[in-house]
Amino acid sequence: MKLREYEAKNVIKEAGIPVPAGFLIKSAEELTPHLGALGDAFVLKAQVDVGGRGKAGGILMAGKEDGIKTAKELFSRQIKGLPVKEILAEQRLDIQHEYYLSITVDRSNKQPLILFTEAGGVDIEITAKEHPEAIHRVIANPLMRDIPPFMIRELVGTAPKEIGQIISKLYRVFLEKDALLAEINPLVTTPEGVYAADAKLIVDDNALGRQGFFINRDLTEREREAEKHGFSYVELNGAIGVIGNGAGLTMSTLDLIEFYGGKAANFLDVGGGAESERVMHAVRLVGSVPSVKVIVVNLLGGITKCDEVAKGIIAAAIPQKVIVRLAGTNEAEGRAMLTEKGYEMLDTMDLVVKKAVAVAV
Repeated sequence: MKLREYEAKNVIKEAGIPVPAGFLIKSAEELTPHLGALGDAFVLKAQVDVGGRGKAGGILMAGKEDGIKTAKELFSRQIKGLPVKEILAEQRLDIQHEYYLSITVDRSNKQPLILFTEAGGVDIEITAKEHPEAIHRVIANPLMRDIPPFMIRELVGTAPKEIGQIISKLYRVFLEKDALLAEINPLVTTPEGVYAADAKLIVDDNALGRQGFFINRDLTEREREAEKHGFSYVELNGAIGVIGNGAGLTMSTLDLIEFYGGKAANFLDVGGGAESERVMHAVRLVGSVPSVKVIVVNLLGGITKCDEVAKGIIAAAIPQKVIVRLAGTNEAEGRAMLTEKGYEMLDTMDLVVKKAVAVAV
C-alpha cells in the first residue's frame, strides 16, 4: 500500500531525515493558524493516491496574501479523477540542487537495490532512459542493518557528504517498515541544509497489519469485496469479464483475449474447489463492473466440480451474457444444467474467447 506524502514524511522525519515544515489541512480555513509558521511563500500539495499529481495540477504555489484562496481552488479540483480532500501545506524551500534517492527490491537478486543520482526531480524517468550512466546503484544484502561506508561513497560520489547519512537512515526505514519502495524525489540542498522535498513509501501488503494498517487503501471497493471472499482479483479497463480457476488458466484467458483484439475487464481466480456460493459471488462481482458487456467463465474441474460451478452461475442471475467453458469432474451434469437455462457452452477456451470478443465489440 502506498502511503500519502504526509504519512511518508512523518515516517522519515522520525528516522532523522529533515523535511520541510508542513501541516495537513482538510479545509481552506484550517490554513489560517499555520500562515505564520509557513512564512511568506509556501506550497500546497494535494494528498491523493495517484502519481504525477504535480503535472496534473495537484501542487500549487501560494503566499500569505492568496493562501486561503489558492487552497480553496485546490480543494475544488480533481486530480486524475480523484477529489482533493486533504492538502499538505508546506514551507517553500530555497532549492540549490535536486537529487534522486530510492530503495526498492531488485527482483532478480531478491535484495534491496539503492539508486542515487544528481539529476533528480520530475524528469527522473527521462534521465534513467537517456542517461542511465548517471544513476549510481548498489545491491545491499538485507541481512545488513547498515550500509557499509564504501557503498555510501560509491553512491554519493561528488554530492554533499550529508547525503550519505540520509541514505543510511532511509535504508533503515526501508527494512523496518517492510517497504517495497522508499523514495525521496527530490532530495534537495538548500542554504539551511539537505531536505526531503517529497517522499514516497510503499509498504508490502502482506505486512500491513504488522505496520499498524488494517485497511488497504489501494484496493477498490470491488477488490475489497473480492478479498473478503478470498478471490485473487485485479481490476483492468476492458469490457470482457474473466473468471477462471488457477492463476495460469486465468492469465492464459487474458492473454487470449488480448490476442484476439479484446480487452479484459478484470482478473478473477476463484481458486480450487470452488462451491456454488463462491462462484455466484464471483460472477456477481464481475457483473457489477459497469464496463463489462460479457463474461467468460473458463474452469477446469479437478477438485472443482462443474455442477457446483453451474449452480453458482445460474444463481448469480446477472444481466450480461455469460459464455462458459467447463471440463472435468461432473462436466456432463454442469453442461446439462447450463444448457437447460439457456447459457452458451463452448468446447474450448479459444472458441469461448473468440465469441466473447465478438460480443464485446
